[in-house]
This record gives sequence, C-alpha cells and structure tokens, in this order.
Amino acid sequence: MGDVKGFMKHKRAHHSNEAPQERVKHYNEFLQVLTEPEIRTQGARCMDCGVPFCHTGCPLGNIIPDFNDLVYRGQWQDALSRLHATNNFPEFTGRVCPAPCEAACVLGINEDPVAIKEIEMTIADRGFDEGWIVPEPPLTRTGKKVAVVGSGPAGLACAQQLNRAGHQVTVFERADRPGGLLMYGIPDFKLEKQRVWRRVEQMKAEGIEFRCNANVGVNVPTQQLRDEYDAIVLCGGSTAPRDLPIPGRQLKGVHFAMEFLPQQNKRNQGDTIGGDVGILAGGKDVIVIGGGDTGSDCTGTSNRQGAKSVTQFELLPQPPDLGHFPRSAERPAASPWPYWTLMLRTSSSHEEGCDRHWSVLTKEFRGDESGHVKELVTCTIEWYKDEATGQQKFKEVPGTEKVYPTQLVLLAMGFLGPEKQGPIGDLGLELDPRGNVKANPQYQTNVDGVFAAGDLRRGQSLVVWAIHEGREAARSVDKYLSGVTHLPSTNAADYAWR
Repeated sequence: MGDVKGFMKHKRAHHSNEAPQERVKHYNEFLQVLTEPEIRTQGARCMDCGVPFCHTGCPLGNIIPDFNDLVYRGQWQDALSRLHATNNFPEFTGRVCPAPCEAACVLGINEDPVAIKEIEMTIADRGFDEGWIVPEPPLTRTGKKVAVVGSGPAGLACAQQLNRAGHQVTVFERADRPGGLLMYGIPDFKLEKQRVWRRVEQMKAEGIEFRCNANVGVNVPTQQLRDEYDAIVLCGGSTAPRDLPIPGRQLKGVHFAMEFLPQQNKRNQGDTIGGDVGILAGGKDVIVIGGGDTGSDCTGTSNRQGAKSVTQFELLPQPPDLGHFPRSAERPAASPWPYWTLMLRTSSSHEEGCDRHWSVLTKEFRGDESGHVKELVTCTIEWYKDEATGQQKFKEVPGTEKVYPTQLVLLAMGFLGPEKQGPIGDLGLELDPRGNVKANPQYQTNVDGVFAAGDLRRGQSLVVWAIHEGREAARSVDKYLSGVTHLPSTNAADYAWR
C-alpha cells in the first residue's frame, strides 16, 4: 500500500467514451483511456485491505491489491506478471467483464470503489504495447495429447494451461475462425478482434494447434477424438437459444440474436454476407426481446447499421435506479455489499438510442402478405409471489395490449444450455437438471477421460467465469494425465494475501 491516504485524497476516475453520435458511425472500440499518471493515481486508491473482498468478487481470484500497488509504483511489468498469474486474458476481461470485483470492493461500502477493471485493462494493453507478452512454450513435452472442443474463453484458457504443462493440445472449432463468443458473439465495438487474433497467434507459437471448420460429431467423428487423444475437454458453450413459440414465430424477419450478431462481426472481418441469409437493421423498426447483455449488443449493432428505431423489451420488472456505483446503504436488501447489486444498468449501446420497456410480454407476431413480420402485440404484466410454491409468477394486466410496428425482431432471451447433438449425445454424457453437462468437482464427466468446462457445464455466464472454468479443468486434466499438477489454481484461497 504505497499511499496510505490515497483512497481519501483521490476520487474514482475511469475512461470516457467517444460521443454517441460519432461512435455509431463505426465498429471500432471507442474508449478514451486514462493517461499513465491518472491510472497510477487510481492504483493509489486501493486500501490493501486485510481481507480483500475483491478476491471473493472475482471468479479468477485475481490478486488485485498487489497489481494495484505495483501500478501505483510504476512497476508495470511486475503488475502484468501478477495479473497473468490468475488470468490468461486480462485484455478481454478488462473490457467485457461487468467487474463483480468492484461491487465487492471494501471502499465501495461508503465511497466509489477502486477502478479495478480500468487498471486491469491498462496493464494488459501496456504489456502488448511494450512487447512483454510473448509466447511461453513448455520446456519439455509429456507425450500426452489433449483435444479441446470449442475455442471460446473457456477452451482457450484450458488449452493454454494444458500446453504450458507440456501436453500436446489441439483445439477444435466449428466456426471458420477461433475465439467462440469472443470472435462471433461480442461486437467489435466492445472487443476489437485483433485482440483475439494476437492471443491466438501467441498460443499457436506456443505449440497449440487450431482446427477450424471442425464440427465434432458432424464432420469430425467423436470417436476419432476418443481414439487419437488421451483426454477430451468439452468447452462448447451454452449455445441453444431460448425461443418464443407464439403465433407468427415463423414469419420472416424474426431471428435469434446469435443469427444476427455474428454476421456483422464477419462483415467487419471482410466477409460478404448477402442474399436471403443476410440480416440487416438499416431503415427498419427493430425490436429486441430480452434486456440483458446480448440484447444490448443487438441494440448497438442495429444503431450502427442505421436502424430507423430500436425498442427493447424485458419480461422482468425494472430494477431500482441507484446511480452508477451505489454505496452499501443504497443497495437493495436482497443484494447487499459485497454481492453483485441488482440495479438499473444503462450500457453504452443504450446511450446511443433505445426505447426500453420492462414487464412486457410479447403475445403475437403479425405479418404482411409476403409473410414478413410487420408488427407485434404486447401487454403489460404484473409479478407476484405464489404463496403455495413461493415462486415468482406473472399475470397480464387487463387493458394494456399494445401494437408495435416492426420489420426486424431479434430474440435475445438467453440460452437453454449446450446443443445435445454431437459429442454430448455421441458419448452418452449425463446432464444436470438444467440440461448442462454434468461433471464432478474435478470437471470429469461420467465418461472416463472426458471433461467439461465453461458455459457447457455451468450454464450461461460471464467470460471471467469461463476463463476460471477452463483453468480449473486444465488442472484436473493435467492431474488425470500425469498423476500430479503444478498448474496454478484460480481459487483465491490458494493465493494469499499471506
């Protein structure tokens, strides 16, 4: 703790954004980052708490007080090393993680929390700018081969850890480019794809093989992986979207969000998508059903494509508007400090133009003579607690039916779990009650030598949780293959503030 009064002397600061009317003209990141003196000042605000609750907030157990202090002291390379000890890809989490570590910051009890996410992103970016992040191939090889299925954040983290343990790793990706949701789920304006590419190139230089357009269970037989590899790690994500089976669902112009978002990312990479398969929002009244991050991404992408209007519906009631960083006393009783706070959050995409509505149920899609959606029918709902079961339920409010004009509807209502066809079905893997792959605490499935990690195992979640899952699964696979593992744990209790 270099500056013992830093948290009293300095106010929280974080990056500013390019003006909305300017940033919607392009798909690049629009952050206007802090200068080095400014970010070092933010590091000085960390109190180096005796019990750093930020560790409990971070699924990766990032050693946050340490790298905050190192940044304050200007020891950037040491800060990067400390950050990489628990996080393979801090340039990703520093941009797209919602920062539960900041929600758990002790300073956040009565002041604005430390700008942990901002500091993390700056450390990673400087590491690349200065050339400190280089390939780290293993000194020796074990002779064991591992197949990692899926190249999202869980698959990438798992592959890198296993490769550094000396195993020969091959990553199978069904898309034409590696990265999973980092490449084709998150828009470029939140995470530019060159940041993904440079990590993939680092991993290739470390000896990891990537096989794209390789759909295991379709054009790559699952049994082939069983025959050729000593272990398989499934990191395919939670990719089965929740549908909305109401009248008119079959109309043209009603699409899942993950049919829409990847197309724009492909265009930004230079691909051509046209004809009947192209989905574009330009000049249309767009309605996004679902109020989460995916819905927000649809909003930002639609505005950049030149949508006439964007409206977003959420089934749940509007959460309390507490401001950007509520103090402990302002938080709802159901989510007190240091837990993640239930509150109204307005994303940068919402700022660019979006009419948001809560407690809205979509009842019907209506089409024109050509079979294309032209409007949808909604009503307001009221939530209540079922006294018999204790469950939250809703009922329609009479007289609230409303018709909205629309030519493009995007369904962003979350995901139901992994797709069951392919290796899950081929291998006969057991599922948990939510439809995810069932695995024990060592990430091993009911089939010997087959492991599962990421959203495919725990359900739809955050990038930071996916990286955690990938790292922890790698430890278990390494122990399975070698009898012991020296890979570092992401569990905060294994690190010390000791």
